[in-house]
Amino acid sequence: MSRTGSSKGVDNKTVPGWKGTIGWLATPENHDYPAAKSYLRLLFDESSAARFVKRLRNAKVIEFKAKDIFRASGHSLLGVSNSHVKKDKQKIEHGQELSPLLLVRDTRSSKLIIADGYHRLCAVYMFDEDAVIPCKIV
Repeated sequence: MSRTGSSKGVDNKTVPGWKGTIGWLATPENHDYPAAKSYLRLLFDESSAARFVKRLRNAKVIEFKAKDIFRASGHSLLGVSNSHVKKDKQKIEHGQELSPLLLVRDTRSSKLIIADGYHRLCAVYMFDEDAVIPCKIV
């Protein structure tokens, strides 16, 4: 089962002439959770990171707009010169489905942590800043 991050054709100045849709897997890939834990261990102790990942595994997939995720996280947009963003951009262009993002609300700082999927988010934003992105959030 796939999900579509944008139901309309996208005409974006960053990706001239591209008229496709962004496809999404129904659930995050298994390797996304250890990647999220690795990142979260930089911000939290081991047991807290493990608890977040356990909660993420059990969370339902919901959707947010790309531009809102960026605003809540405070991150800046990486360009296509980043090798991971370039790879995800190519996946989009070839119609491959992307894995939903894994997000954590950091109530201490009132910021959104992109535990996994930052490069995917940057690639999607290049096509459509209003794209609806499936996420798990805790």
